[in-house]
Amino acid sequence: MRGLLQKLMLLVVGWSAGSAVADESVVNSKHDLSARGPGPIRAVTETEVCIFCHTPHSAAPQTPLWNRENPRVHYRIYESSTTDARIDQPYGPSKMCLSCHDGSMALGTVLSRPQTHPIVMTARTIKPGEFDLTNDLSDDHPIGLRYDRALSNRDPQLRPPEVVTRELPLGVHSEVHCSTCHDPHNNELGDFLRVSDRMSAICVSCHDMDGWSISSHARSNKRTIARYVDPRERLKYSSVADNACTNCHKIHSAPERERLLRFRREEDNCLNCHSGAIARYNIAAEVGKRWAHNPRIRTGLHDPTETPFTMRRHAECADCHNPHAVQHNSIGTVRGTRGQLVKGPNLHVSGVSLSGRQLDKAQFAYEVCLKCHADGAYRPRITTARQISQTNTRFEFQPGNPSFHPVAGPRRNSDVVSLIPPLRVGSIITCTDCHNSDNARSGGGTGPDGPHGSRYEPLLLRNYDTDDFTTESAQAYALCYECHRRESILNDDSFSRHRRHIVDIRTPCSVCHDAHGIYRGQGNSRNHANLINFDLSVVQPVAGRGIEYVDTGRMSGTCTMVCHGFTHVDFPYAQAAPKTGSASGRLSRGTSR
Repeated sequence: MRGLLQKLMLLVVGWSAGSAVADESVVNSKHDLSARGPGPIRAVTETEVCIFCHTPHSAAPQTPLWNRENPRVHYRIYESSTTDARIDQPYGPSKMCLSCHDGSMALGTVLSRPQTHPIVMTARTIKPGEFDLTNDLSDDHPIGLRYDRALSNRDPQLRPPEVVTRELPLGVHSEVHCSTCHDPHNNELGDFLRVSDRMSAICVSCHDMDGWSISSHARSNKRTIARYVDPRERLKYSSVADNACTNCHKIHSAPERERLLRFRREEDNCLNCHSGAIARYNIAAEVGKRWAHNPRIRTGLHDPTETPFTMRRHAECADCHNPHAVQHNSIGTVRGTRGQLVKGPNLHVSGVSLSGRQLDKAQFAYEVCLKCHADGAYRPRITTARQISQTNTRFEFQPGNPSFHPVAGPRRNSDVVSLIPPLRVGSIITCTDCHNSDNARSGGGTGPDGPHGSRYEPLLLRNYDTDDFTTESAQAYALCYECHRRESILNDDSFSRHRRHIVDIRTPCSVCHDAHGIYRGQGNSRNHANLINFDLSVVQPVAGRGIEYVDTGRMSGTCTMVCHGFTHVDFPYAQAAPKTGSASGRLSRGTSR
């Protein structure tokens, strides 16, 4: 009779998913709590299998013939700033699962046996750990939410419920329950999953993350061994592609509750692989350099829903990279011909447009940078005191400015004759042509591209000395000479006294030139052409005249200032150097210049 009862129960326990298929069986799975069960927790003498959940008599008024009380526990539920779902307290099939998996009720307490004589077990409850979810469900994939068309309309990265595989059944009112992902009677796929988690097939059945299917993280065959953060934490599969979502996320008992991240510090979810142990480049070492976008300096400030204009200063990997869409960057060492469109590492990342509009997806690379370096209240400050002071890079790069480096648009300046091919007048460069790793592959090195870290201030690809009385050399102004031919500069091809200033007098480029640009709301093309914006720590005003540069035409102009103790009053500069002391200008304190 007992054997017949067991067979009948296996036929009726269809759970919320419907009837079981012929080869499903709870026998010999971890849910077989009988004395013959294979798990560490089992009955001492009871040999029935189904009795721990089901009974044909004295059942609770709940399908299917439930043999347990539902827990009377109030749960802490999942919360996230990025969820569009309303998440309620667990109920229905989820409460059935939690009657064992929240650790509040003894496993041997069933309705078909007197409370005074429960089934004697080798352990009263599930051992604390991964399978004991406790009453804190905030670190577990949410349940108790309605997954309907209204939700998928609010969140375009969720598939419409009608296209989700029928292998993942919802409740009678389209609710997500434990039983949506888990079939308690069938452990063929491991963890009682209804769909395999290899390559996160079960996750992408519902989650349609932009760019995921062709992303590096979805396709990488790198082996997940020797991880940086915790090499003892074994992943289920051996490659990045096979583990997919679970490389970074834990479905249950996640250390970082919001977004179920595997590691509490957000950057550790990236640096556990991008430390040279798994991924090709050691980004962990790069962000540890003296000048860096180091995500480890500030913790707990980043949020995907943050507003660039009010967010506090920080730098997290996810500010510049979308891990669900990131792709390999195949660009080599060609400079100045790449344009501004967002490439693989920055695909589907938010940004700020040149007009100051917040963007869900940046189209141009500089728009990613403008999130932090433009209108934000906590944007980085520049310490150099100049005639015109500006810390908003969005203003500095406006194509309508009197002068600017051509990052947001081309610059047509015939005075620039020193460009190194393939650069030419009208070329567009990128922020990373200057701000990059000092060993960047795009700059001829062997390291990763991108402004992760550099030994050169402020996070520059090459050295750029700005101290007064710097001795000119290829190394001193290596950054400038990446694009501007040194021989042309020293031969005075564009300015008759370049050599005189930077070689003889040892005046650094930065004393006269402001690298980003001069905003049209603060300067004009007559006084601030050619990136002229003097460093006030070196240049002082002339009494009664102040400081003034005047552009007088092609490759010519005049200066009025005191520099290194010498007074310039309307002093002219032209393509051909004038004789000192000419009628058109005066240079006080000696005429050796």
